[in-house]
Amino acid sequence: MFHTILTLTDTHTHLYSEAFDEDRDDVIKRALDLGVSRFFIPAIDASYTDAMLALENAYPDLMFLMMGLHPTHVKENYKAELAHVEAMLKTHKFYAIGEIGIDLYWDTATLAWQQEAFIAQIRLAKRYKLPIVIHCRAAFDAVFEILEAEKGADLFGIFHCFTGTLEQAQKAIGYNMKLGIGGVATFKNGKIDTFLEQIDLKHIVLETDAPYLAPVPYRGKRNESAYVVNVLEKLAQIYNKPQEEIARITTENSKVVFGV
Repeated sequence: MFHTILTLTDTHTHLYSEAFDEDRDDVIKRALDLGVSRFFIPAIDASYTDAMLALENAYPDLMFLMMGLHPTHVKENYKAELAHVEAMLKTHKFYAIGEIGIDLYWDTATLAWQQEAFIAQIRLAKRYKLPIVIHCRAAFDAVFEILEAEKGADLFGIFHCFTGTLEQAQKAIGYNMKLGIGGVATFKNGKIDTFLEQIDLKHIVLETDAPYLAPVPYRGKRNESAYVVNVLEKLAQIYNKPQEEIARITTENSKVVFGV
C-alpha cells in the first residue's frame, strides 16, 4: 500500500475552471498521488456556482467550497451577485467567504462598487462566523483601510496570493490573516522569498491559485494543485526546514482558519 508521509493542503484552487474541463479527474489524481488531499475552492461569481457544486458532489471528502464575489467580477449587477452569495450561504455549507477584496490592476473605475461588495461580504462572514479569503491586486492601501474599519476577533482569514512587502505582511497578520503563499514565491522577481523567513510559519498556508500563477519550472503554463509541492520545496529552502514539517504546519494552519 502506497502511503505518503505528506498531507498537503491547497488552500486556493479553482478546480472547477474551464481550464480543467478536459482532464479534471487526472489533475486531482496527480495531486492526490503527491499527498495533496485537501482542496479549498474559491468562488468567482454566480455563473460558476453549479460547477463548484458539481465538483464537491464528485469529490465530497476532498473539496471544501467558499462562496463570494470576486472583485474583478464586481459589475453593474453586483447587488444581484451579493444576493446570490447570501442565498447560497442560507442553503449550503461553505468554509469561507472568498475570494473577495479589491483589484485595481484591471479596473479602477469600479472601486466604489468593489469597496461596497468587500464590506458587505466581510459582514456576511462575521454573521456566519466564517473566515474571509482576500484577493488584493494593486490595492493594499484600499484593502487595509477596510480591514482597519472592520477589524476585531470576528475578522480572520487568509490574504490570498500574498505579494506585498515585509511591512505589509506584518500588517495583514495583525488583522488575523494567514498569508497564502503560492507560485510567486518561486519567481526570480517575486521578492517575497527575500523576507519570508522573518515570518513565523504559523502565519503561512500553501496555495496554487490553479489554473493561474504556476510556480517555476511551470511558470507561464497551466497551474494545477499538484504543483503546491513546488511551493513546499521552495519554502523548505527559505525556512531551512524539512518539507514534512512545513507540510504539517501549513496544513494545521489551514485547519485553524477553515475549522476543518
